[in-house]
Amino acid sequence: MRILIVGLGYAGTRFRIAFQNTKIPCEFAHVGRHRRDSEIPYYSSLPQALGEFRPDVVVVTVPDAAHAEILGELAGFEGFVVAEKPLTTSRDDLGTVESAMAKTSGFCMDLVERYSEAAVRLRDHVREHGLSLVRAHFTWGKDRINDHRPTTGVSSEVVHPLDLVQWIAGDGTELVLTSALGTRSDFSVSGADVLDSVALSARLGPGVVTGYSSFVNITRKREVDFVFRAPDGELRYASAVFDTPAWDADRLRVWRRTSAGDAVLLELDTGSQPVPEHAKTVVKLGRMTADVARFVVDGEDPAQPFPGLPDAVGLQRLLNTLEGETHTTGPVAYFPAGRTVLQESDWERLG
Repeated sequence: MRILIVGLGYAGTRFRIAFQNTKIPCEFAHVGRHRRDSEIPYYSSLPQALGEFRPDVVVVTVPDAAHAEILGELAGFEGFVVAEKPLTTSRDDLGTVESAMAKTSGFCMDLVERYSEAAVRLRDHVREHGLSLVRAHFTWGKDRINDHRPTTGVSSEVVHPLDLVQWIAGDGTELVLTSALGTRSDFSVSGADVLDSVALSARLGPGVVTGYSSFVNITRKREVDFVFRAPDGELRYASAVFDTPAWDADRLRVWRRTSAGDAVLLELDTGSQPVPEHAKTVVKLGRMTADVARFVVDGEDPAQPFPGLPDAVGLQRLLNTLEGETHTTGPVAYFPAGRTVLQESDWERLG
């Protein structure tokens, strides 16, 4: 299987590790402005790489602002595409990107939290017990202050909880934004007025969703709480915590309240499971890449449907609405006298 990584930086390197961990024989090449790895073929342009390397899989991990351009250059490509989130920026033409993916054999957006055991178990529980959403709330943030990687802002962080809430509790219903407040700042090398945080409210069918997401959260925090109604009218509660205290350490608790106290219906903690050194920080990503590899090589259906192009486009429309309708304050000046950009080496902090 030939895998072309477009943008062999932080995210691209993680994908390379994850595909290597599948144990399916892989050949790698990369496209970028500069050669990043002397051990694999390098191409300065995507058309050249497509023509000469002839990849089975193209992984798009360039900065957010370049997603649409690269995906557009894949028009006519008949292999499998894996794309980092968000799909595009609010300034890009989604129709052009959709058209460019028309001939691909498959598409998978990196909505990696769908591959959390906690998320899968909760989604299955909701379906099996006919639960309907009453309320969901998320807090989802991390520290990217002075991160050297370009970004379009918090849209590439808030996309995860927005997707998870719909995927777990929506039953095909799309989230509808009702209000949003945000803050802009110079946290990023991308500019002095980048949207770094957002607090929102929305509706998902009969349920109400609220949440806060930030790229200046100082500490990583990824939590989603749910209140559901069971067919008998009683309430069910669920709390899902991701990547705490370490990456891929996820927890889930589902319960109902009784006069004698909480009755736990479902509970798990993946943090107690040993992780081999080669799989640290890429457990969930590894599940996704394994599904892609088996699909491409053997035609095997994925363990769960890929987060496909319709999912990616729907989320991008929601992100575009969010960015366009958010009432903002700021900009906050973290670096009024200029900045010294640090090259981050702590993958655990970046997660």
